[in-house]
Parts: sequence; C-alpha cells; structure tokens
Amino acid sequence: DLRKQARQLENELDLKLVSFSKLCTSYSSTRDGRRDRYSSDTTPLLNGSSQDRMFETMAVEIEQLLGKLTGINDKMAEYTNSAGVPSLNAALMHTLQRHRDILQDYTHEFHKTKANFLAIRERENLLGSVRKDIESYKSGSGVNNRRTELFLKEHEHLRNSDRLIEETISIAMATKENMTSQRGMLKSIQSKMNTLANSFKDRFPAVNSLIQRINLRKRRDSLILGGIIGVCTILLLLYAFH
Repeated sequence: DLRKQARQLENELDLKLVSFSKLCTSYSSTRDGRRDRYSSDTTPLLNGSSQDRMFETMAVEIEQLLGKLTGINDKMAEYTNSAGVPSLNAALMHTLQRHRDILQDYTHEFHKTKANFLAIRERENLLGSVRKDIESYKSGSGVNNRRTELFLKEHEHLRNSDRLIEETISIAMATKENMTSQRGMLKSIQSKMNTLANSFKDRFPAVNSLIQRINLRKRRDSLILGGIIGVCTILLLLYAFH
C-alpha cells in the first residue's frame, strides 16, 4: 500500500514538475519577447502578474506533494525496520532506496527550477526601469536620429547574444549535473550489488559449496568425454591406415 501511494505521488509530482518547468520557460520567453521590439510574432499568453500567481500556486502544490512523499518514505523506512519484517530481505531495502533517490531528484529539480524563475524575475525587475528609459528615449526626439537608432539596434544585438550565451552555459551546467547524478547512481548500484553478492556468499555457504561441486563434476565429465573422443579418434586413424 505504501508503494502504491508513493508511485501515485511520484506520478503527480512528475506531471507538476513538467508543467512547472514549462511555466518558467514560458515566463522567460515572454520576457525576452517583450524585450525584443523587432519580434512582431511574439505575443505573451499571460501577463506577468498572472504568471507570478500561477507560479506561487504551483510551487505550493509541489511542496505539499514533496512533503507527502517524504512522509510515505519515512513510513516505508519504519516498516522495514520493524521487528516483524525479515532483516535479510534485500528487495525491500532496494525499493526504499529507489524511492528515496526519486524523491531527492524531484526535490533538486524543483529547487533548481524555482531558483531559475526567481532569478529571471529579479533580473527583469532590476532592468525594468532601464528599459522604460530606453523606450521613452526612443519615443522622443532620439527616434529621428539615425546614429542613435543604430546604437540602440547594436545594443539589442549584444543583449540577444548575451542571452544566448547564458542559455548555452545553463544547458551545459545542467548536462554536467545530470552526468554527475547518473555516475553517482551507477556507483551506488554497483556497491549494492557487490554487498548483496558478498552477503549471499556469507549467509548461504552450503549453496556456494554445492555450486562448486557441480562445477567440478561438470569439468570432470568434460575431461572424460574428451578422453573418450580422443581414444576413438586414434583407433579410427589406426584402423584407416591399417
């Protein structure tokens, strides 16, 4: 029952995190579209206040789901440590560790997406006054000045280049973090498999001895069969030459 509840919460969290990431991406694209005065095909679907309210609502929902999933994992840990559960059941420990890893990944992804959203919003608030000054200057007497327009266009190109570089760096950092996380998971799986194999050998010496005897008997049968085949081959060759 606890595993079913954990899986249901994990599925809900996965959907919420996907929607949360799309909201943050849409927010960034909307801000960039407002910033680019030459992109006529960019039309924000939601204004900033609506996106902020949706962000707060989804963040609260995800935090509640993470709290519920943490409680379920704690209950599963209590169950595995109870006196009625066999201590040798490695499958239960593996399942519990798997759910803990999923919870950790979801928590990390949520905090990372939330931090990116807050950073973008803070940057936009800081640059809002600067953009307003630029727009007011464009709408004033400087619009008719060709050199000023060229400088403003060049400034916009530099800002777009800077934004592309930031996106490339963020993608590279995310790739690095994912590779590091995967390497850690593989090392953890390898160590668990080694521990399980060693515990199996230590706790079941009779099975290990039986396997060794079977291997020795198979090797002896192979040697006997090879000797018989060799003798028969020699006899056939002698008969053929005779």
